[in-house]
Parts: sequence; C-alpha cells; structure tokens
Amino acid sequence: MSASIPTTTPELASEALASWEANATYWDAAMGLEGNKYWKVLQVPCLERMLGDKYNSREGFTALELATGNGLAARWLAQHGASSVLATDAAEGMLKIAEGYLDKESGEFGKGKIKFRRLDITRDEDFEALLVESGGGFTGYDVILINMAIMDIATLDPLARALPKLLSKDGVFIATILHPLFFTSDASRSVSQHFNLQTGELETVRSVIVREYLNVPPAKGIAIPGQPVKQLYFHRPIHQLFGDFLNKGELVLDRVEEPAFGEEHRNTQRVESSVNFLGVPALLAFRLRRRI
Repeated sequence: MSASIPTTTPELASEALASWEANATYWDAAMGLEGNKYWKVLQVPCLERMLGDKYNSREGFTALELATGNGLAARWLAQHGASSVLATDAAEGMLKIAEGYLDKESGEFGKGKIKFRRLDITRDEDFEALLVESGGGFTGYDVILINMAIMDIATLDPLARALPKLLSKDGVFIATILHPLFFTSDASRSVSQHFNLQTGELETVRSVIVREYLNVPPAKGIAIPGQPVKQLYFHRPIHQLFGDFLNKGELVLDRVEEPAFGEEHRNTQRVESSVNFLGVPALLAFRLRRRI
C-alpha cells in the first residue's frame, strides 16, 4: 500500500480492500462475537426500527448483507427473523473469519441460514454475476443491509445500479454509516476545561469543529487504535450520499435516523472519546425502497 493516496477510483478501491485484508484479524479481535459499544448501543436498536415489521417476523425474510466483516450483522439477522442470509464481503480474510464463527458456535447461528460469498461492491460485474446465479425465478431480497461500511467504499455507483434489481417488491435497503458531518468531514473534537465563575466547579466543555464538509477528498485514518494498516475513508456530504441512490428515480428514501450516545454511556477514562459528545450523532442511518 502506498504512502500517498491514489487518485483513480480503481486504485482507491484496491487500496481500501488491501487495508481491510491486512486489518481483518485485528478488527475481529476488537469486535468479536458480540460487537462493540457502537454495535450494541446504537446500531442494534436502530436496525430493529429500520426492519420494522420484519424484525422477529414469524414469516421470515430473505436477506443480503454487503461488507459483512466478521459476520456480526449476518448472525444478528439470522437470529431475528431472517429465513436465509447471504453474507458477502470483498475481503477474503473477513469471510474466513465470519465462516469460522459458525463453526465455533455449534449451530447456534448456523441452522443452514447463512451462506457466504465474495462480492466486491465497487464492481458491476460482481452484482451481475450474483443476479445470474440467483436464477430466472429470483424475485429479490426482502432486506439488503450494509452496516457501517459505506464510508469505506470508493464508489457507490455499482451498488446504486444493482439495488433496484436486487430488492423484492416490498424489500428495503438499510445502511448505517459514521455521520458525514461529524466524523468523515474535515472535523476535530475539542475538549476544554474551565472553572464556573458562579459555582467554582470545574466544567468540561466539548465541541466539534468542522473545517470542511462539502469537498473532502479520500483520507487515511483508523477504525481501531493500533490497527496494523491505516485505512481509506470516503467522505460524502449527505446530499451526495442520498443522491447516489435517489437520482436515478428508481428508489425512494423512507426513513432517516441520527443515533447518538446518552449520558449513561459516558467513558470517564477517556475524556476525548466520541461517546462523551452528547447530542452529537455518531451515526447516520437510512432506509430505501423501490419506487413502485
């Protein structure tokens, strides 16, 4: 991986994928079987709401997960109503780890529900191959999920083109990402302390300073402190993010959420931790449907 940031989309996609291959084992060690605080506190409740009446449905639903990582969300879908889950990722190392969890758990998450397949979201050819494999009687997935990965993807065009073909008539596409305004823009968190002149108490003041939002190029960063290789982040202002999916007129947006941590989630050991910035949403979540 180069020290400088590539300039073409294929080069960016290649370097982004290489970083996830290099970081797969380290990332899994941090997330594990049950996920981190972001997953448990923010993502799971949000996904429950986004699934709506499909959540824990007795009728079951078919699901496609993109960028599955270690299979955390795929396992969750299988536990909460999915009759089948096709979990995909471009990183072979991630897929091996995800498959390993099914072996370790003696059928708790298996039950024949989850299958794994390599799929690179940045390649039209991969989506076309998936559609061909699905066969002539394919009517679409009831749920397509990409959890906390869009900011890691160099281009969304192939996904946007494929979604209308992959979603069932009443299917939903659900995405969660780091909030574009507060996390992937050119922003910094500021922590200052001062004595309140009225009470004499020491107070901590937290703020987010956004230097650039509309035009932020791909940037290197980390997801977990100490990871072997820095990864690429792809910032998209909200109008561009939604526009990538909506501008062709085949999809509609029907739910948006901005989950944030609460007072009970404070980390007193790390004053700079993002969980301490109350009222500042850490995530952006949205749901799309086919235009009928």
